[in-house]
Amino acid sequence: MSSFDPAAPPLSGPRIMRQDWRDIAFVHWAVDPERVSHLLPTGTRPDVLDGRTYVGLIPFTMHRAGLGRGPAVPYLGDFPELNVRLYSVDDRGRHGVVFLSLETSRLLVALGARLAFATPYAWARMRFERDADLLTCRSRRRWPTPRGASATMSVQVREPVARPGPVEQFVTARFGLHTRWAGRTLWIPNHHEPWPLRRAELLSLDDDLLTAAGLPGLAGRAPDSVLFSEGIHTTFGLPRRV
Repeated sequence: MSSFDPAAPPLSGPRIMRQDWRDIAFVHWAVDPERVSHLLPTGTRPDVLDGRTYVGLIPFTMHRAGLGRGPAVPYLGDFPELNVRLYSVDDRGRHGVVFLSLETSRLLVALGARLAFATPYAWARMRFERDADLLTCRSRRRWPTPRGASATMSVQVREPVARPGPVEQFVTARFGLHTRWAGRTLWIPNHHEPWPLRRAELLSLDDDLLTAAGLPGLAGRAPDSVLFSEGIHTTFGLPRRV
């Protein structure tokens, strides 16, 4: 059993950026921790729940992203994103997310994020649509390799989640990320309110982003958890060494 705490810890110190995450689908597969441990940064290990960890394929739209307490960045602060992510914990007990890839339609965002925090953003041709309770995302990578890595998925939104269970909390209540930068592992804290969650169903998936991230065959089976949220506002603090 994980020692994971779904409550948001206070965020101390300067804020380095803030973002709104909207119309987000959480599509997850449960896997053995050994399958993903080699993909995590030095100083971290897979975070587990009942002996299993999770791989997420997460489409959403970014809104009003900005630096510090300044205004949102015009144009570059609004874009669709599709990421592949894992769940981590370090020796200090700090839980987080590890991004294996993050597709975005903004080339400057991909370049800037790689330089600033070494997060593996990729520039892609993307289309993100929400029609009532139907969410559709299409993405095809332009840069870097493997060029042409793609995903097309549709998600049907269902009823609200009255009381999130352990899995729902484990894959959504995340208040930091682990990343490797300049030869060291960093933990970047963030803060957000609890996600307003709804059940969802994955109607279709044609994906090779999971394979490109080092997880072949995973998209060939049904996910173990599918959720949706209208979104939340999040704020990031200063990076800390692991």
